[in-house]
Amino acid sequence: MDKLKALETFVSVAAKGSLTAAAQAEGVAPALIGRRLDALEAHLGAKLLVRTTRRLTLTHEGSAFLEDCQRLLADLAQAETSVSAGGVQAQGHLRITAPAGFGRRHVAPLVPRFRELHPDVTISLNLSDRVIDLAAEGYDCAVRVGDLPDSSLISMRLADNRRLCVATPQYLKQHGVPTHPNDLSRFDCLTLSSDASQTRGWAFELPATAEASAKLVYLRPRGPLDCTDGQVLHEWCLAGYGIAWRSIWEVEADIAAGRLSTVLDSFAAPPNGIYAVLPQRKHLPLRVRLWIEFLKQQYGQADFWSRG
Repeated sequence: MDKLKALETFVSVAAKGSLTAAAQAEGVAPALIGRRLDALEAHLGAKLLVRTTRRLTLTHEGSAFLEDCQRLLADLAQAETSVSAGGVQAQGHLRITAPAGFGRRHVAPLVPRFRELHPDVTISLNLSDRVIDLAAEGYDCAVRVGDLPDSSLISMRLADNRRLCVATPQYLKQHGVPTHPNDLSRFDCLTLSSDASQTRGWAFELPATAEASAKLVYLRPRGPLDCTDGQVLHEWCLAGYGIAWRSIWEVEADIAAGRLSTVLDSFAAPPNGIYAVLPQRKHLPLRVRLWIEFLKQQYGQADFWSRG
């Protein structure tokens, strides 16, 4: 049995709805199409199609197998196109999602640049702080920041992400500089509202002492202003209203320009990650693989985060 020809025949029959239509498209006798399907079902040991004189119906096994066959044949066609074109040519539609704040700054600007490299790819970008079910909603890839919950999803680390305490130099000159996380109770701290997603509070690593090893602690500083939107906290911080605990991807450009200064650096918690999250690893389309490699390359540049 020619396995590839059998798979192509099965997909053609399922798409056209009859052996006769598939045979006409290929220019062969319907009996030959029937023999290929019989051989394929015998090889698999499973019934793929229920054939009557009036119509064809996919079995449960046939429906599942059809999806795999379509992906396999599409990947094969893509590989052939890449070789015949003399290089890597990604095609198709790419659906990606990212958190709103991070996505606006560090995903959206990269999307048109990626498409310039791969003009046969079309892209839909969803920016949302809602945790999207990638498989159920048909997304190819998500960019997510922070610790990931245990799940069946596949994750690939793209870069490190640190959180820092920052304030304007003017605020620190007027109010002083905290030297220990416990000192934050005496300062105006700009915090996420209690109904936001940052549930555990601000993370700090207390250094080891003669009596105890280093440990990670979480504090919930209070202040006169809080908000559910991290971008607003960032803007309040830049306006000099207090100390904020923000991600390096959000504030590094401000630190480099002198608009913000860091405090409590010796207590900074270990970095978490920025990840590409995928619904599955098998049959990963070329456009998805290239998108992930593109993100890694961009995020790995020494000055990427400080460009603003």
